[in-house]
Amino acid sequence: MLKYLAKRIGRSLITLFFIISLVFCLMRQMPVEGYFTNYDKLTAAQVQAGIAQLGLDKPLPVQLTRFYRDALRGDLGVSHIYRTNVPVTTILAEKIPVSLKLGIAAMLLAMAVGIPMGILMARSNRTRHKLGDKLGTGFIVFIQAVPAAVYYLFLQLLGSDLFHLPMLVTGSATWMAWILPVVSLSLPNIAYYGMWLRRYMVDETTKDYVRLATAKGVKSSTIMRRHIFRNAFVPMVQYIPTSFLNTVVGSIYIESLYSIPGMGGLLVDVIKRQDNTMVQGIVLLYATVGIIGLILGDLLMTVADPRIKLSKKEGAR
Repeated sequence: MLKYLAKRIGRSLITLFFIISLVFCLMRQMPVEGYFTNYDKLTAAQVQAGIAQLGLDKPLPVQLTRFYRDALRGDLGVSHIYRTNVPVTTILAEKIPVSLKLGIAAMLLAMAVGIPMGILMARSNRTRHKLGDKLGTGFIVFIQAVPAAVYYLFLQLLGSDLFHLPMLVTGSATWMAWILPVVSLSLPNIAYYGMWLRRYMVDETTKDYVRLATAKGVKSSTIMRRHIFRNAFVPMVQYIPTSFLNTVVGSIYIESLYSIPGMGGLLVDVIKRQDNTMVQGIVLLYATVGIIGLILGDLLMTVADPRIKLSKKEGAR
């Protein structure tokens, strides 16, 4: 296990290095306006002095080396446009808890609804009428076929008109303002968990151990709960950390739609304003989150099923 983790972390650090280096180099090809709040009012001499002060006149390898040196110390630079001269880490520290709160609530709701839905679909698939399976499949097809922006807007309008729920979170101190964004953000994951758990459970029902248990007279509900669900849930566990972390940092449209001051809206805003330092700091955060999610997924899978070994001899990926 330790040897596998060391190799996986090493490969992840190399991947992260290439991603951040590429983004850093691309950002240096952007116009220098992204480093000045009043670029239009500056003379050419003032612009050159500002560039020199920021170290942008240095060779690219020197700039990259300095960036990594500062990043290892927890310094991602300062914002030049979004919030002038405010450290990037300070801004992220204010935004991350908001997205974290939204993401945790959405993931808990998605698991509370999606997992039972997948079980119900799998059990219904074994019956003659298959009504539950058909209804669940219809929901999954709807979520996957219809653009997310369409049903997000529909849910916002429907919730506001029928249930009088707040349409915006900003300026609202009530917990009811979070209902619509949490439900909206959970819908894709509900469909994801339901679809894959149903698939894995249906696959498990064709295994020999299920036929043997059925032949011995074991109750269908017992087979479904103790064997089929347990084995089918193992491959899903691997993707839970990744989906959770991506939900936390990737709710760009939802946060913009409901005016939530989190990470999603921040990324859109700094890209529009061409705040280059902020953009590269957020990209670093997103890349790190994605890689951590993959590693945690592998570890969680071994916890769910101790028979799985992450060594090369046991068929590690």
